[in-house]
Amino acid sequence: MARAEAVVDLAAVRHNCRLLRQRLSARALLCAVVKADGYGHGAVGVARAALASGARYLAVATAGEAVELRQAGFQGVPILVLGPLTQAELRLALAVEAEVVVWRPWMVEEVAAAGGGRIHVKFDSGMGRLGSADANGLLSLIAAATALPGVEVVGVMSHLATAGDRDGSGFLKQQIEEFARFASAAKGLVPRAVAHLANSGALLQDPNSHFEMARCGIALYGLDPFNEDPFQHGLSPALTLRTYVADVRLIKAGRSVGYSRRFIAPHDTYIGILPIGYGDGLHRLLSGRAAALIGGRRYPQVGTISMDTITVDLGRDPAALALRGEEAVLIGAQGEERITAEEVAQRAETINYEVTCALTPRVPRRLRD
Repeated sequence: MARAEAVVDLAAVRHNCRLLRQRLSARALLCAVVKADGYGHGAVGVARAALASGARYLAVATAGEAVELRQAGFQGVPILVLGPLTQAELRLALAVEAEVVVWRPWMVEEVAAAGGGRIHVKFDSGMGRLGSADANGLLSLIAAATALPGVEVVGVMSHLATAGDRDGSGFLKQQIEEFARFASAAKGLVPRAVAHLANSGALLQDPNSHFEMARCGIALYGLDPFNEDPFQHGLSPALTLRTYVADVRLIKAGRSVGYSRRFIAPHDTYIGILPIGYGDGLHRLLSGRAAALIGGRRYPQVGTISMDTITVDLGRDPAALALRGEEAVLIGAQGEERITAEEVAQRAETINYEVTCALTPRVPRRLRD
């Protein structure tokens, strides 16, 4: 058995993609967001599964990620680079025929100087990061861009700030309305440009956000955009994080386990040693808060999570010695028990996005189909 591995169920990805496609307005495209190595799941495998199940676009954050997809054989598929780019990165993205995001005149000029390319114009409807809130200025930018040889405006877009918040529906509606006004004016200049705003959370809760394309990341992987329960939306979590019980030892009452003596045994107990730690992406903040599934039962993690090892309390029964060599699941299901990425995130006081993105290259991704 591998020391630690992340098993990615591509059938689950395909299920999620079909579900999102069904929930999406009939006229809208589905864009699969596979940035950050597919949110830690492996971009190439997820992209293939998504495109086979209804997605028509791929989105990444960097030029390097676009190059990786092209080198993996994704030719003829639109790839949108969402992040800001240096001049060198812009040329790299355009060289592999990726589409890029612009919102300043000088950005359009750089695209033209690089020989042209396909661009998406970003309106800031309330996120306050990338893009411009000057709708008139962006309309002038679009008009100027259409006059430049080789430059094609293929999309107008914005980014939602509260679609993953249960109490953010008021601002969500405001952003949708602001973007709708801008998109209507922009499409008067470039009728064939695709208007896109929705992420996973917006797709699931407000059809008015769908426009002509939705960019879905977190739900594609079977994770809940609201960091609660993916099963309430019919999503199927794709990732299982597993390791094994490397050893079992008896710890006498009063003896401690791990750095800083965070855990001192209140009585004689058996401790399981699992070879996984924060060097693999398991948050140190989870120390004393996490759990592992072993033999179909849930056991509490105890002591400080170290770089390469964690410990779990297997209880007083000497039968725990027989668990040596058994699979241990940190995220995923085993028998009737389950630990979701959302549960781990809540215990670590973060979000499920960070839990899966934090998995390091030391944890091999194994695709299961």
